[in-house]
Amino acid sequence: MEWGLLLLRVVIGLLFVGHGMQKLAGWFGGYGLNGTGGFFESIGIKTG
Repeated sequence: MEWGLLLLRVVIGLLFVGHGMQKLAGWFGGYGLNGTGGFFESIGIKTG
C-alpha cells in the first residue's frame, strides 16, 4: 500500500512539473511565459 501511494504521488508530481514547464519555459509544445501571458490578457486578466 505504501509503495502504491508513493508511486501515485511521484506520477502526479511529474505531471504537475510537465504542465508547469509548458507554461514557464515552453517545453513539450507549450507557448512559454509570453504566450501564457497573452492568453490571460485575452480573457481579461492582467499579467504582472
